[in-house]
Amino acid sequence: MRVLITGGGTGGHINPALAIAQKVRQQDPYNEILYVGTKTGLESELIPKEGFEFKYVTAKFLRRKISIENVKTFFASVKGVMEAAKIINDFKPDIVVGTGGYVCGPVVLAASLKKVPTMIHEQNVFPGITNRMLAKVADVVAISFNEAEKYFPGQVRDKLILVGNPVRKDILNADRRKSRARLNLRSDDILIYSFGGSGGQISLNEAIIDVIKKYNGQNGISIIHVTGKKLHDGFMDKIEEEKIILDENIEIKDYMYDAATALSGADIVIGSAGAITIAEITLLGVPSILIPKTYTAENHQEYNARALEKEGAAKVILEKDLSGKELIKAIEDIIKNKNLLKTMALNSKRMGNADVENKIYESMVKLVGSKSGSNK
Repeated sequence: MRVLITGGGTGGHINPALAIAQKVRQQDPYNEILYVGTKTGLESELIPKEGFEFKYVTAKFLRRKISIENVKTFFASVKGVMEAAKIINDFKPDIVVGTGGYVCGPVVLAASLKKVPTMIHEQNVFPGITNRMLAKVADVVAISFNEAEKYFPGQVRDKLILVGNPVRKDILNADRRKSRARLNLRSDDILIYSFGGSGGQISLNEAIIDVIKKYNGQNGISIIHVTGKKLHDGFMDKIEEEKIILDENIEIKDYMYDAATALSGADIVIGSAGAITIAEITLLGVPSILIPKTYTAENHQEYNARALEKEGAAKVILEKDLSGKELIKAIEDIIKNKNLLKTMALNSKRMGNADVENKIYESMVKLVGSKSGSNK
């Protein structure tokens, strides 16, 4: 099977695309995979590192309000469709799979116009604008939450299949004991792992300063905080301004390439409520303190976070209520109550889904088979 995968912009779109690519490669060594993204997107850095062939097309962000920028987006999209059509002609995929982000628009549209079977995957409860538009032309729309169904137009609901969110192979195979040993943690040590998505989160970076002050040098508690690459220098400047001399129990990173070790070794995850983050922490059964980003499309991260809060797997702090004091209180409430920590871990694990990749792959094979059969 020849599979063209597209998705980009943020880790929330790239990681599920990467998980699908890994599954396709693992399932059959004769399967061929091509990843299409943008030249400057995060995917252009991450995908080649994983050993997949990568090509790029022109794509621009579509604003939700009428704007002169949308005129530029229109012409960029036309160019992107033409570029994608050429790539499709050359690669001749059996199926095109899109995981969101504006690069999916021209690629999936070009595939649909060329009668290539198409599947899109929506990670969030509230679908992104690109996927809501592409749902009208895609053959199959894979969703991750039952609640997402009501946000798609009625005429496409017969295309919907519930699969969940795929996670990368390294997360699936992560071993907590080995991860904690690698991080030099004792059995009763508490590891707090905080990150604000692939690009970082300003509000979390600001609040975590007080948390670092409180636990810096404290025996039995370790913190790994990921600032985001663009925010790292500013964060370290703030650490210097506050005259904080970091002890060995505090580690600051600009980006976490080995997220599997940190996630599986953690006792608490603090972060924004991206859908893939939620899929990863529930698969591993880690309690969380979730801080939904308010500037995300249609506030979709709060929908995601509330789903975990409802099941007793997470505490939710809205950005408008976030402060160092509130974050410390939430941490203390959990780590000082071992029964609560254990219950949250069990509730998180109960929500996890380890069979997502199989469901997606089976749906891809079924779609390719049905389309090839109808063309005979």
